[in-house]
Amino acid sequence: MPPNVLAVRFSSIGDILLTTPLLRAIRHSHPGARVTVLTKRAYLPLLSHNPHVHRVIGLAPGRSLTSLATELRGDEYTDLLDLHDNLRSRVLRLLVPGRWRTYPKHRLARALLIHAKRNRYRDRRPVPERYFSAAGHLRVVPDGAPPEFFIGPEALKEAAGWLRSVGLESEPNIVAMAPGAAHATKRWPVERWRMLIDHLVKDGSAVVLVGGAEDTQLAVELCHAAPDRVANAAGSFGLQGTGALLQRAGTVVSGDTGVMHMASAVGTPVVALFGPTVQAFGFFPYTRLARVVELPLPCRPCTAQGGPRCPLGHHRCMLDIQPGAVYEALRQIAP
Repeated sequence: MPPNVLAVRFSSIGDILLTTPLLRAIRHSHPGARVTVLTKRAYLPLLSHNPHVHRVIGLAPGRSLTSLATELRGDEYTDLLDLHDNLRSRVLRLLVPGRWRTYPKHRLARALLIHAKRNRYRDRRPVPERYFSAAGHLRVVPDGAPPEFFIGPEALKEAAGWLRSVGLESEPNIVAMAPGAAHATKRWPVERWRMLIDHLVKDGSAVVLVGGAEDTQLAVELCHAAPDRVANAAGSFGLQGTGALLQRAGTVVSGDTGVMHMASAVGTPVVALFGPTVQAFGFFPYTRLARVVELPLPCRPCTAQGGPRCPLGHHRCMLDIQPGAVYEALRQIAP
């Protein structure tokens, strides 16, 4: 009997996309398998066109876990994979009977590295490969390929129309930039972004700024650097549309954010700026088409996911990253 798999990962953008190498491996090893993914409704577009997934269940805001569990119990899953392992997913595991399997989050090693600066990680695998621990019984192994974000024809058409409207439809050298970040300590200073834009425009590139609605004002400020060569898409697209723009770009520059993983998953080379977080956590870009720009400071890492302010008050991990270094990384990775 082919496996009937339920994989649970509620959030966020990067974490969900990093499950796709496992989902791909399950379908390749078990062509008859049925794969269902449970996530938050807001993240449905990340998997809506993925051919390795039969169904994506979106948890609506306010829906109770008991109601959700009633639905899931009727689907008779043979394999239950908790790829989140947080309070909500643990409660779900109690409500939906079966043999649940999860993956190592290495919470103690992470805490030691953050607070004592002692690296006790024995598991050097990136997170996409750690997810495979939950499915070891299915005899699946990583294929080494990057995550996947499949873009639908509607989003491709939307992105093409927008590029046409801003005069960049035929532009061969587009650099997409994601200047925002949910956490302040992951943000590169605005003046550094301006300097990088100056470098790129002088080099003949066009720049497209991407992000959510909360990044719109920042993107508007950066557009003033070169209005005819910098276009603001922040807040104008959903996940699928943003993915389509990233796919159209030649390269992407991002902090340690979901956009970084979106770029990797659509196959666009990416330069990622890392400050408060480090490679040991497992969230570096999972692709060969990437460069990471970071500084070897003794205070790193200071947090697992970023925070509202630098604990030491200097924020050197991001402030000291120079635009010239990012520009050089872009030149190295550009197709």
